Amino acid sequence: MSEITNAIKQICEEKNLSYEAVIATIESALAAAYRKDYGEKNQNIKVEFNPETADSKVFDIKTVVEDVPEEELLAVEENVEKGEEMQMKPVVETENKELGEEEEEIHRFNPKTEIQISEAKAIKKSYKIGDEIKTSLEVPAEYGRMAAQTAKQVIIQRLREAERDMIFGEFKDKEHEVITGVVQRREGRVILVDLGKATGIILPEDQVRTERYNSGERIKVYVREVKITPKGPEILLSRTSEEILKKVFYLEIPEISNGLIEIKAVAREAGSRSKVAVQADSDNIDPIGSCVGQRGSRIQTIISELGGEKIDIIHYEDDFAKFVANALAPAKVNFVELDEEHRTALVKVDEDQLSLAIGNSGQNVRLAARLTGWKIDIAGANNRMSRNDNQNTSPQEESSAEVISNDGQNEETTEPQEEVEDKEEVKKIKKTKEPKVDHGTENQTEA
Repeated sequence: MSEITNAIKQICEEKNLSYEAVIATIESALAAAYRKDYGEKNQNIKVEFNPETADSKVFDIKTVVEDVPEEELLAVEENVEKGEEMQMKPVVETENKELGEEEEEIHRFNPKTEIQISEAKAIKKSYKIGDEIKTSLEVPAEYGRMAAQTAKQVIIQRLREAERDMIFGEFKDKEHEVITGVVQRREGRVILVDLGKATGIILPEDQVRTERYNSGERIKVYVREVKITPKGPEILLSRTSEEILKKVFYLEIPEISNGLIEIKAVAREAGSRSKVAVQADSDNIDPIGSCVGQRGSRIQTIISELGGEKIDIIHYEDDFAKFVANALAPAKVNFVELDEEHRTALVKVDEDQLSLAIGNSGQNVRLAARLTGWKIDIAGANNRMSRNDNQNTSPQEESSAEVISNDGQNEETTEPQEEVEDKEEVKKIKKTKEPKVDHGTENQTEA
């Protein structure tokens, strides 16, 4: 094995590139070097390189096309002399066309990569349109210093481009999946995560406020988006996605990974609380007990993986009334009335369960509404009601302090109707007993 072959294989291992891609890069660099020192006008230089023997062959490759009118050929030659390459490329001309009519593509003759059929037949009569002619060129013994520098720059640039394309293609396939990475460092408010072959970033809006990302810590991240930028592929990660919660359940609970238990729905407020609805295929399997584990060992592992986030495991029911009642756990529900037309559920609970059903700042009912997909109205025993319409409302609007009575007024300010009527009658009686005094009349009689 030659030294060149060893060097190529070393580059393949370091950059994780294919052997063929590195060979193609070397051939492009040799072609650029040959063009720099020995190339002529209108030559399409291609090089075939053999890494075992370090030999190379140089060719001028052209494609046979139809004959070009003499006027167009003269125009092309003038443009080539002026250095204008625009005329040598296929041009799309759009004339006055109606809407819906396709544009016509006008092909321009390129003397660098094409040869006319008449010239090709002068070389060999068997040539026809579409054939490729490879003309062998003399291989130089050595290249000049400038040509070698050009080849070096081409190799560096092409290897970098090949590495970027490889990374982009690999992580593009992992888009919308959960992977594991190592926290690298923090730059301002952005977290850099080492993914092995590339570095991903977690933007501030994709970070959990209660989490601290320490250097060297292994974390699970959700690949939100992979896109190409001038600096290379950019991998946007997230820690707030519901997919991370699902992935942790799949890894930690064998019954879910084996398909015996299915995750039906997930509602998550990252860093605070989550609700997961599960259902077992067989009646012999307890889905909630399997997820909790012996003495809570499984659920505690999941909670620690998510940085102490509280998790409620809900039993999924095909009956939406039962499902809504289960989703409001740990509150105990007395009755659920469904309005399927408006997809609204009226839930009645005892007074001591009202605040528990609503949750801190309305969090419990908000997560239950997102988990079930129904708008939920909670009413206590005294017809006090709190509504959650599954919208992006603020916690203040959904807090337990905002309890509304049926007549639409604040409960503390309302008074019984009988007491109000009694007070009005007392006022009327007082007014009739008071003597009326006309000060103007008294003054007149004294005068």
